[in-house]
Amino acid sequence: MDLRQLRYFTAVARERNFTRAAEILHIAQPPLSRQIQLLEEELGVALIVRKSRPIRLTDAGRLFYEQALQVLGRVDQMKDATRRVGMNRNRVLSIGFVASTLYGGLPALVRKLRQNAPELDIQLLEMLSIQQIPALKEGRIDIGFGRLKHGDPNVVSTVLREERLVVALPQGTPLARETTPLPLPAIGGQRLIVYPKEPRPSYADQVLALLQDEDIRPADVLEVREIQTALGLVAAESGICIIPSSARQMRPDVRYRMIDNARAVSPVILNHRAGDSSRYLGLVKTLIRDMYAENPAWLEANNLPIPSPDGLGRDEPHHPAPR
Repeated sequence: MDLRQLRYFTAVARERNFTRAAEILHIAQPPLSRQIQLLEEELGVALIVRKSRPIRLTDAGRLFYEQALQVLGRVDQMKDATRRVGMNRNRVLSIGFVASTLYGGLPALVRKLRQNAPELDIQLLEMLSIQQIPALKEGRIDIGFGRLKHGDPNVVSTVLREERLVVALPQGTPLARETTPLPLPAIGGQRLIVYPKEPRPSYADQVLALLQDEDIRPADVLEVREIQTALGLVAAESGICIIPSSARQMRPDVRYRMIDNARAVSPVILNHRAGDSSRYLGLVKTLIRDMYAENPAWLEANNLPIPSPDGLGRDEPHHPAPR
């Protein structure tokens, strides 16, 4: 197999449609289909179920898709880093993040980084929490901001804060008429929208575990790929969704109520490689500590009071894996 086949396959897997993938790749559909067929023949397994509409991946196809993304990402990073060294250009700092952190402190942190280290070329890469751990170990990112605790001893994690959770509700529904904190049992019997659908474990499992521990059963659970889709479905009155508090500003056309339960929180976690002594990692930790000391409005409004993250000055032991 070659890199071209990997790029062809990831395009088909992402679009779930040969015609759209061919258009994006600027090739005709027959040679695209042929290259995927050759790839399957070489591997000896089917990667795609072609009879479904849209097409879907087999179990082997899903595994191959995730691995192909990692290979292609590493190749792109290798090419970019090599060019930069050859051209004597700026140092690159790659930051992985889950989408919801864009509505908390991440933008402010990046601004402070650019002010304090103007020589840095900061790259922001959206990726799920579970994807950040292999990305760190493979060198595709330098720092990650996620929400999932893990058990990998090669990646150091620091819980920066515990962010409150809110329920996003369709306007005009009975639960949306009040502004007071919503008791968790009120969610029982409602259609719940969770994200991301895959890969798992993820933030979706945090939400489902919270409800399970409180013996709360939704009427139905709809899994979607990302938070934007989930909130769009809430606006369309297709269900309710539990999201981090800071993400309330994503859509003004739905109602939000804080959850009245001390356990209804989601951690924001800083991840980095164990043993990383880079001065830029030290700078990130210092800026986060200073930013928290300022107690900005977004921090006070969305997060439980927690002690200053003193662990940012040293390597901490990894957290246990989630149940």
